[in-house]
Amino acid sequence: MPALAPLPAVDDTEAVRAWVASELGHLSLEGADGVRPGGHRGGQTAADAALASLDVTAYARARSTVLPEGRRGATRLSPYICHGLLDLPTVWDAVADAPSSDRRRYRDELLWQEYARHLYARLGPALAEPLRNEPPAAAEGPSWDERMACTTWVQDELETDGWLVNQTRMWWSSHWTVRHGRDWREGEDYFFQHLLDGSRAANRLGWQWTVGTGSGKPYGFSRWQVEKRAPQLCRSCALRDDCPIQEWPETSTGPRVEDSPVRTGWSRGASGPGPEHVVTDGDPSAVWLTAESLGDADPALAAHPGLPVVFVFDEPGLRALPLSGKRLVFVTECLADLAARRDVEVRLGDVPAELAGTPLAVTFAPVPIFARRSEALSLAAVHPWPWLERPGSQRLTSYSAWRKGVPR
Repeated sequence: MPALAPLPAVDDTEAVRAWVASELGHLSLEGADGVRPGGHRGGQTAADAALASLDVTAYARARSTVLPEGRRGATRLSPYICHGLLDLPTVWDAVADAPSSDRRRYRDELLWQEYARHLYARLGPALAEPLRNEPPAAAEGPSWDERMACTTWVQDELETDGWLVNQTRMWWSSHWTVRHGRDWREGEDYFFQHLLDGSRAANRLGWQWTVGTGSGKPYGFSRWQVEKRAPQLCRSCALRDDCPIQEWPETSTGPRVEDSPVRTGWSRGASGPGPEHVVTDGDPSAVWLTAESLGDADPALAAHPGLPVVFVFDEPGLRALPLSGKRLVFVTECLADLAARRDVEVRLGDVPAELAGTPLAVTFAPVPIFARRSEALSLAAVHPWPWLERPGSQRLTSYSAWRKGVPR
């Protein structure tokens, strides 16, 4: 398939939106007419500005605050981390001078992200299966009262901005599965479609931890959390005097999973950790960027400053699970920002078919689809993924067990 139209200027948001609507809108979740930007601007320039303003003072106390937004402690860096504009080692170092309690708490969150990536590198598609327990048996049916201010507000923020604080992600996933018994994987797909930091690794682990399939017990969502973290939602709710989540949901941990994938070694289709050093097999003629690594510091990009860059929007994947237009706008902004400094070609189609026969330099991505695509491509140089802590013999049965094997 021919390359798409030239990328617009990254600082022209309307031009970027129009480009996505024209070139990718037919594959977006909302359709071409519904393409809109989310709450983050994409690109290395935006990521660098966000990192430069990073201040985690009071993070330990305020990270779970939901409303008012001005009191939130969450840093909102996750979309830039998810897409490789900021790698975890860089963000780790950026908070070295923060107050000790806030530094420890924030770095613990970075390690949680790394743990999710370790799990996904080892389990691959098996991360979609219960890790420790079967899903809990819910006492209520699959529907809920649409008049609830808290869940309506969370849904609106997700679908409009494409970003949620961790607290409200837990509210939604608990309400979805623990209280109402909906399949957590369908809920995770919904998050993945809308979140600008949508990552199968972090998304699936977060859902599994919340609903109890990957932790010791399910997280119960009730009015108490809303009153504590966003009391104005309860005050404005039409159901404030007849709250359907007044009490914790009646549920219990599901049966233990036998032969859990976290105890049975490497799973079929998993990517593994990738090479420790650059693996070369010829001279590349282009740098292939993946959605996991779109930043200027991408190792393959940095190692080959004179080569053109190619990115392929995965048409079969977008047809199978359409992404929100705001996710496509964010990625396009990343590419448009890079195009101000490098020769960038953007295509739409089947990735192996689009890149067949081209000797490529690429940075390894610890996701199953990278491993599958690599088998069909001519990779002249594969650069290591910038791990915060390279996967090794760490136990993955739980975050705490894994953490004991990490020297940081």
